[in-house]
Amino acid sequence: MSASITFFPVGCGDMTLVRLADSNATAVLVDVNIRTAADDPDDAARDVAGDLRERLPRDAQGRPYVDAFLLSHPDKDHCSGLETHFHLGPLSDYPDDKKPDAEKKIVIREIWSSPLVFRRASKYHTLCSDAKAFNREAKRRVQCFRDGIGNADGERILILGEDENGKTDDLGAILVRAGEYFNRINGNANAHFQAHLLAPLPCQDDDDEELLSKNHSSTILNMQLASSTLRPDSCRFLTGGDAEVAIWERVWERHKHTPDVLAYDVLQAPHHCSWHSLSYDSWSQLGEEAKVAPDARAALGQARFGAFVVASSKPIKDDDADPPCIRAKREYQDILSSASGMFLCTGEHPKSWAPEPLEIEITAAGARKKAARSSAVASVAAAAAPRAG
Repeated sequence: MSASITFFPVGCGDMTLVRLADSNATAVLVDVNIRTAADDPDDAARDVAGDLRERLPRDAQGRPYVDAFLLSHPDKDHCSGLETHFHLGPLSDYPDDKKPDAEKKIVIREIWSSPLVFRRASKYHTLCSDAKAFNREAKRRVQCFRDGIGNADGERILILGEDENGKTDDLGAILVRAGEYFNRINGNANAHFQAHLLAPLPCQDDDDEELLSKNHSSTILNMQLASSTLRPDSCRFLTGGDAEVAIWERVWERHKHTPDVLAYDVLQAPHHCSWHSLSYDSWSQLGEEAKVAPDARAALGQARFGAFVVASSKPIKDDDADPPCIRAKREYQDILSSASGMFLCTGEHPKSWAPEPLEIEITAAGARKKAARSSAVASVAAAAAPRAG
């Protein structure tokens, strides 16, 4: 099985599934945004919950599962549907063993969580019920670790980034600090995966902390995905939630002398292709006079040859909307022009009125976009049709 990255069409929100090329087809889910409309069979919204389930492995009891789930930050458009579609709590309390496969809740074998991101988000936003549920589950799993019972499926947690005031000092065995690499998934090293934790970064003073909080502090990872153990660097996937300009400036300041750290084959355009990941200026107020922040652009501009930038957003229009923002799209297209890359949008694939999951396959030759399923079916049907004459 080849590695892949699947971006689900969830409007302006994130929901991305990474499958590895190992024998278990290890599954890592980054964020979830299953809206009420997507669960309504009478609504035209895509059934992304069904799309996700059909791509997940099952355990010995037939339960769908992800090996790891990363919540980049606790905004509603990154965690909607969590309580409805995922099992939270001890696996011994799993309630759906007798239900049909399509109705079984998804097991999260390991959570990847950042207490610092949660604290910054809660300063300026009221957390939704799904975010609160995730936070309770993360805290439960941390307590399981402290009690010495946190090394089983459904109990594991990995803490991404040190918390303030020494609150994570006793969690060294499950803690990844900013700047560190890790290859553990669900408690085990994986030869087909390595990730570099680029953020959240610790603050320097109170003013810096306030600025980082206001700029949508998010977990930023650059994942290295292997097509085989002989080709461990087949694809780099850079994902950063809703991180805005001040975050990317600080990431660049930290890594400007080692820019390869930020190199990517696939970039998930931050904050659903928002202009505010590239600029402090308002696009709606200043239009073409809005200026790019050069350090943020440099951080997001390390495209490798043939790279993709994927906007997880509704269709991008030439107007003053933000996000998604047409000016940000043009900036990414400019970055990609020198790398012979391609810009894609989940709300426009394959058609804006009929989006479906956008899949990037990881091969020995690098990342390539797979044909849309609807297009592939049409191609097969056309090939099978009798020819005139």
